[in-house]
Order: sequence, then structure tokens, then C-alpha cells
Amino acid sequence: MYVTDWCPFCRRAKELLKSKGIIEIEEIRVQLDVSGRAELQAKTGRRTVPQIYIGDRHVGGCDELHVLEQAGELDSLLAQP
Repeated sequence: MYVTDWCPFCRRAKELLKSKGIIEIEEIRVQLDVSGRAELQAKTGRRTVPQIYIGDRHVGGCDELHVLEQAGELDSLLAQP
């Protein structure tokens, strides 16, 4: 997950994932890592955080993560190897 420390949407996304039992979240803190910011833009075409990957799948941001949850699709996505 591409994040910044001060982003409230990053916190919301992490809280949702933790509520689903995801304890370890790989975070790329783009405010500290200029190459991470460039990687974020190159991989996603976006400049905003969070940008969330579950496995190799780019989910999008916090809103998209919550849409998956509301649609009942997040659990099955998290269960995939």
C-alpha cells in the first residue's frame, strides 16, 4: 500500500484491512521515498494515496476498497493466495 503518514484515507483503509485480519501491511511511505512516489505514478497512473494492492491486483484507493467491502467482494479477494 502506498501511503503517507498524515493521510486520513490511508488510516481508514488500514483500519478496514485490520478488521479483516490483515495484520501485516507492506507500506511504501511516499513522503519519505521520492522513488516510491515515482513508482506509484508509473504503476497506477495516479498521484494520490492510498493506492492499494492485494496480491498483484491494484484495488485503487480507500473508496474503492470500501466499495469492494460493501459489495461483499473483499473477503474473497483477501482469501486468494
